[in-house]
Amino acid sequence: MDSRSHTPVTAALRLCLHALLTGLLALVAVRAVGEGAPHAGAVVTLTLVTAGVYGVGALAGRPGPAGAGVRAGAEARAGAEARATSVRQRASIRPGSRAAALWLAALCALWLGLLVLSPDALWVAFPLYFLQLHLLPTRWGVPAVVVTAAAAITSFVVHRQEIAPGAFIGPLLGAAVAIATVLGYDALFRESERRRELIVELVATRAELAEAERTAGTLAERERLAREIHDTLAQGLSSIQLLLRAAERTLPGDAPAAAHVRAAREAAQANLAEARSFVRALTPPDLEHGSLAAALERLCARTTGPDLTVRFAVSGTPVGLPTPYEVALLRTAQSALANTVRHARAGRAEITLSFMDTSVALDVVDDGQGFNPSGAPVAERGDGGFGLPAMRSRAATLGGTLSVESAPGQGTALAVTLPVAGPVQKEERAA
Repeated sequence: MDSRSHTPVTAALRLCLHALLTGLLALVAVRAVGEGAPHAGAVVTLTLVTAGVYGVGALAGRPGPAGAGVRAGAEARAGAEARATSVRQRASIRPGSRAAALWLAALCALWLGLLVLSPDALWVAFPLYFLQLHLLPTRWGVPAVVVTAAAAITSFVVHRQEIAPGAFIGPLLGAAVAIATVLGYDALFRESERRRELIVELVATRAELAEAERTAGTLAERERLAREIHDTLAQGLSSIQLLLRAAERTLPGDAPAAAHVRAAREAAQANLAEARSFVRALTPPDLEHGSLAAALERLCARTTGPDLTVRFAVSGTPVGLPTPYEVALLRTAQSALANTVRHARAGRAEITLSFMDTSVALDVVDDGQGFNPSGAPVAERGDGGFGLPAMRSRAATLGGTLSVESAPGQGTALAVTLPVAGPVQKEERAA
């Protein structure tokens, strides 16, 4: 049986159909015996045969306990049960199967025999309508119902020897009700299936969104920890190392404290290296396999598409930057390009990374529709973008500034400038 047979509603309808067909067959037999029909014995015999054939098909079409053997497919006995279940399913009375068509043809043939012997058999046509519509495809089920109704009408006319409106209205009305009921239920079932698939898709999408939010939160926390470790532990250990190196230089070589100062300096140096390894492990993935310039170039290549061309350029002599600086500049570039793609409707954008004597700057320029910087651009309204306030906050945390120049219809230019202290940079690279 199809999936509809496993629902409580269809199970109840199937029981009602069994009861209706059995009751009508019993009525045909009782009336034939009670009224002393000429072929009463043949009618009773044919009725019993029809009921028997129907019962065999109904039992063969019931959904059996097929799940247990299939779920234990790893075991040999379960595999045998699964194969036996598959054979039973191929031989069962299922909608659209060859066995269903043969069983229905046998029922219709027996019913036609009853029609020849008894005019009361025409009432059995009503449950036959439902069987034909359920077991046959729609393109065959509807014509079969029409033929069955025509046979019922012909039987009434032949047995009663008269043409009455009821002879046509009854079978045709029953056929119309059966067709409308089955096709309506099929439409409702398809709609229910579409809604079920939509719910499954929504649940999967919600799970993906939750996973994306968790990933974003994890990356944000990793960046925060990297910044905190660099700004506190790493800087503190670097200062301790410098002070101990200066103390070591001022002490005589044979001073008792020289060995302890040297050991403390080496311990500080080892812990500083460990802290910086933590910072590297917590940096964004784009910075793990190359420099900031390489990460920005990959970002431009990923963002370039049919409607937007993004170019990257480096100005000045590149120098090594602290990890928080690289993270801040990369995240700012990502957010600026995301706003360009989402809101600017630009055809061209350029990112320039400039290294100067005392600062490093990142410029993002596009030829999009622009906006009024004194107003509330879309990116600042909480629609999921990084937002200019967050960019300013990140730049201010590192002692830098962010400036935005834009006007409606004139594109946008965004610039982030971070101060770079030369001696600190050299000391960090040397350490």
